[in-house]
Amino acid sequence: MTGLCTDLYEIRMAASYLRRGMLAPATFSLFARRLPPSRGFLVAAGLADCLDFLERLHFDAAELDHLADVVHLPAGDVAALAELRFTGDVWAVPEGRVVFGGEPLLEVTAPLPQAQLVETALLNFATFQSSVASKAARCRIAAPEADLIDFAARRTHGLDAARAVARASALVGFAGTSYVQAAREFDLPAAGTMAHSYVEAFPDERAAFRAFAEDFPDSAIFLVDTYDTPHGVRTAIEVAGELPRGIGIRLDSGDLGELAVQARSLLDAAGLTGARIMASGGLDEHQLAALVSSGAPIDAYGVGTKVGVSADAPSLDRAYKLVEYDGRPVMKLSAGKLTAPGAKQVHRGTAGRDDVLALRGEPVAEGREPVLEPVMRAGVRTSRDDSIRAARRRFEQDLRWLPEQARRLTDPTPVGVTWSASLHRRAAELRRTLEIRHGVRAEVAPP
Repeated sequence: MTGLCTDLYEIRMAASYLRRGMLAPATFSLFARRLPPSRGFLVAAGLADCLDFLERLHFDAAELDHLADVVHLPAGDVAALAELRFTGDVWAVPEGRVVFGGEPLLEVTAPLPQAQLVETALLNFATFQSSVASKAARCRIAAPEADLIDFAARRTHGLDAARAVARASALVGFAGTSYVQAAREFDLPAAGTMAHSYVEAFPDERAAFRAFAEDFPDSAIFLVDTYDTPHGVRTAIEVAGELPRGIGIRLDSGDLGELAVQARSLLDAAGLTGARIMASGGLDEHQLAALVSSGAPIDAYGVGTKVGVSADAPSLDRAYKLVEYDGRPVMKLSAGKLTAPGAKQVHRGTAGRDDVLALRGEPVAEGREPVLEPVMRAGVRTSRDDSIRAARRRFEQDLRWLPEQARRLTDPTPVGVTWSASLHRRAAELRRTLEIRHGVRAEVAPP
């Protein structure tokens, strides 16, 4: 990832700032204007990739040649961009924490050209991974006792997305991933069984199951629904009688709840009470919740497409907006897109209380805690602890804090976000100044 991983207008704006010596510190805030109707919360994710990108930001020789020869940037602009590195500060919500509409996920303060240039990459990383982590978290809420496995790699929009999905789902408690490269990179358990094609390649199910158990005795989980599910379960039981170790089965089609009941009865009657039942096949949080509430005896779920693309909320109304330049607070007055001026902090209290969006320097009231933390100073991480384990601990803690109405899978009600008195005053004063200066009247007042 280098300097060309951005939109063209970011490069042109950065070049224009550099020409004009507009190098004073600028603060940009990255936030979701509002939550999708189906969401009562978001989970912060993608920060590790954001910080990696900022640390490595540069233009190499071939990219500079492209900017000169194809984009037709003047030589002076190309020379200036050749020297550009990220030297700024970042405050962010640590990965795994819960956030709501209007709250900054991260804020960047850096010389204006640098802070502008990184917009595209930061929005890309934070938006997609937070969407997926939030969807996966809802699956975790729906089936808290089962093992959830990321099965999304074959259905995500590219292998980079598959990598991100494996990590984002692990942040909220998924037990593993089928995507081996991500398992290797993030030290996650790699999980998988077999495909229908494996069964079809053998003369019959018995031959397929026996061969798989011989080759992978520690992972003998049989896919039993290629032809007829009850028959497949009985065949798995017969093969299990020939094995020194236990087996498991996977259901991938049909009425998963009813088939799981039948399979459990057959397995238990054969003395295979320790055999685990796994289910997969287009599952999301609503189907998981229905299966759990029905008492389906399913021990693990493979969850793929609907989490991997965050199917019911595939995008977020995310923005990356300038809120301060050269010590001067700035804001947009656009209808429906009003921004809060100045660098900010979120003050969080006990469950059931609104979050408070405040100016960063405001004191935190007793009983509340600041949510954003400094994660980068002068272009260098302040801490290297961006582990999945640490993020998962934060998520579990915030999930216990999250009110029931925000956790609901249907018609959730998010925690409210109110502005502090100081932020209200600053926004109102700046709005009046801008209205006078530009001869306009803002259509929307601060909340």
